[in-house]
Amino acid sequence: MSEALAFPGEKIASIEEFEAGDNTFDDGDMVRASTVGEKNLDKTTRIASIKHPKMLSIPKVGDIIIGSVAAVMSSMIAVSIDYINGKPTTSKVECVCATRHIRKKNVALLNDIVTLKILNHLNGTIHAAMDEPSLGVLFTKCRKCGGSVVQMRDAIKCTECSWIDERKLSTNYGNSEFIHLRE
Repeated sequence: MSEALAFPGEKIASIEEFEAGDNTFDDGDMVRASTVGEKNLDKTTRIASIKHPKMLSIPKVGDIIIGSVAAVMSSMIAVSIDYINGKPTTSKVECVCATRHIRKKNVALLNDIVTLKILNHLNGTIHAAMDEPSLGVLFTKCRKCGGSVVQMRDAIKCTECSWIDERKLSTNYGNSEFIHLRE
């Protein structure tokens, strides 16, 4: 095996010496690889990165992502990332978003399309939030019958069975360009 080959989670450099670059993340102590590839330690810019034949799209802190809810737990949701800052990605990386502080019965449900802001990379997990008004659910269906829904203030109502449900809706709900791509 090549000495320059790195695997996901492997220590690449100390954060005192190098900053995290492409396909790496900062775990608070070390710069680690987020994909398999060749190590690249640039001594002039002090950036550690991993060269990979297919560049993975790992969102950085502050990036706005759009994705579909892959799992709903009692105090968080897991989201499969489809877009980073409006650009499509095929890496199928997931992030988690804490929801315990949001006072809604259903913040988001399985397969809802949501927009989130990346907060940090901690212990190999990407953490996001939906605290701002523009963040939240962009597209959803009725959870009872699967029909189309319309917005009613901060809730949604099914046009077919009249079921009313709560969600943490984005201010862009219903008028995002992303919705047209999904239909």
